[in-house]
Amino acid sequence: MSNEEAPIQKQQVDLEKTPEPAEPKPAEPHPAPAEEPQQPAAAPSADDAQEESHTFRALVLTGHGGYDKIKLQVKTQRMAAGSGELLVRVKACGLNFAELMGRQGLYDALASPPVTMGMECSGVVEAAGEDVEDRKAGDRVIVLSSSGLWQELVVVAADQTFLMPDAMSFQEAAALPVNYLTAHMMLFEMANLRPGKSVLVHMAAGGVGIAATQLCQTVPGVTVFGTASASKHETILQGGLSHAIDYRTKDYVEEIRNISPAGLDIVLDPLGGSDTNKGFGLLKPMGTIVVFGAANCVTGQKKNLLAIAKTWYNQLSISTMKLMQANKSVCGFHLGYMKDFSLIRTTMETLLGLYTEGKIKPRIDSTYHFEEVADAMRRMQERQNIGKVLLLPEPKKEEEKVPEKEAEKEEEKPAEAPASPQEEEKAKPEEAKEDQG
Repeated sequence: MSNEEAPIQKQQVDLEKTPEPAEPKPAEPHPAPAEEPQQPAAAPSADDAQEESHTFRALVLTGHGGYDKIKLQVKTQRMAAGSGELLVRVKACGLNFAELMGRQGLYDALASPPVTMGMECSGVVEAAGEDVEDRKAGDRVIVLSSSGLWQELVVVAADQTFLMPDAMSFQEAAALPVNYLTAHMMLFEMANLRPGKSVLVHMAAGGVGIAATQLCQTVPGVTVFGTASASKHETILQGGLSHAIDYRTKDYVEEIRNISPAGLDIVLDPLGGSDTNKGFGLLKPMGTIVVFGAANCVTGQKKNLLAIAKTWYNQLSISTMKLMQANKSVCGFHLGYMKDFSLIRTTMETLLGLYTEGKIKPRIDSTYHFEEVADAMRRMQERQNIGKVLLLPEPKKEEEKVPEKEAEKEEEKPAEAPASPQEEEKAKPEEAKEDQG
């Protein structure tokens, strides 16, 4: 599995003011007759202007490349819920591997830059448009979209939202849709998971990996193998994994064969390339491999043509005749291209029911404010996370600092005694303490 580390550098986030003019008002299709005097149009009130124009923060992909291509912008534009739509104040957003690939220009489902990314978020309804009967202002909702949700305020179709259970936090709500929908559809819709089956989950400490492990536990007698670096084994084993394998130091195919000589029933493959071939070889007769990613292509901040070529060259290639003779199934899954929203809605309702019953619970690895999007992406790309990485739209609070005047007064005071090590430690800025840690 490819895991080249990306170069670590501190991104200076650009905060840009990008006002967008309101759209021109269309002409009346049936103007009043000339003989009827018309009243002069009243100037819009301050309240009307406030309703139509909103200022909000957004993360915008300005081009393809490194972390610096994601810019934090402040936009001012009209935001109103039309017929069948909701205006939602966003509280938390999910970060997915698709966004890492999108930044590098490897995600075809994403529009060309400049574009706001973000497939999932949670928030509060601020206004409901006409014809919306089952949502109202104040409702807490989960939002799912193909893109465009990494901003403080969004307008979305009401049928793309789901009411949050009372006990669910905004962070859990933002962590659930993409990972759990992906895992559930692969396991139950494609691979037909049943009691007593065996499953291999690559990247078992990631969002989809943890979701798949939890969902496997809802079926009796399922054995779950998972690949992850050794430092994550204790956590994922406590989360329900049956066997954890360190892909960096061991041959996972050999390790699985030692435990299960007959092979596996299901392989979930987010890697692509040679790992797909290995997964197919591990399948028992009647087994299924579901390919749902190409993580082996992403080896640094920017597009790596050598890694892409290597992954493409080593991909699984098999004729239908060979497939028939092997009695195995090869499937592909990509939530971004799933057009059957009725199936998505049914699956989400199932997942929310499992959450309410306490059978699944998203694991939050870390949260980052919009200003820290580079750090969030770096953490996921370098495979440091155990669970979901989230982005928070609200501005990051400035660290408390000693006012300059108070600092000057401290310097003017006569030194009565040298400060103790403990006092010196307390006096250090927070950043200095973190550097020493």
